[in-house]
Amino acid sequence: MNENILIRCRHLTKVYRKGRIEVIPLEDLTLDVPVGEFLALMGPSGSGKTTLLNLIAGIDRPSSGELYVGGQEISAMTRGQITRWRARECGYIFQLYHLVPILSAFENVELPLLLRKELSRKERRLKVESALDLVGLSDRGDHRPSELSGGQEQRVAIARALVTDPALLVADEPTGDLDRESADAILDLLGELTREHGKTIVMVTHDARAAAAASRTLHLEKGKLVESIEEVKV
Repeated sequence: MNENILIRCRHLTKVYRKGRIEVIPLEDLTLDVPVGEFLALMGPSGSGKTTLLNLIAGIDRPSSGELYVGGQEISAMTRGQITRWRARECGYIFQLYHLVPILSAFENVELPLLLRKELSRKERRLKVESALDLVGLSDRGDHRPSELSGGQEQRVAIARALVTDPALLVADEPTGDLDRESADAILDLLGELTREHGKTIVMVTHDARAAAAASRTLHLEKGKLVESIEEVKV
């Protein structure tokens, strides 16, 4: 398998059954995502974007087809294996942040590390401090979400996704709830994570300006890829 390809999808199909009705949000999709790429997924509601994102993140499983991430066939893993894989290898960035309101920024970022029993408290602290510094919030660690702006909350969410140092970040409308200035700052940060830290990012967005920040944009419609726009970033 090509070591320069992080995500390898082959003939992915997802079928949901509601009684006698079949809903197919994703059908026979084949896709490669190179290491270090910032990929944007666009398309109308119901086009399969979030379904594909959730399959790549191991949150959902394909009905058929193969899905490899980092050389591991996550489509064949058990539930326990996929949970352990996701805790180490994939960070998820949500539109609405999903921060715990009673916890500080530091404590929110630390949450994924609590699953890592081999880490000492000191090791967790160093990783959290490094993640907060990377997103420019090293001075906000003791603030709760209610004491932060929307852009700062999203940065905390990105730090939480980064704290395990995963190769892959998936982002579902990460700028959808932000004003333009905050959104641009988040997009700059995501671009920096690919260029300077080698992270591979797959982002779902409805915003053409957000998609323009990515190195490649794919369009989905009715569960299939319909167009690919390649852009070279200088």
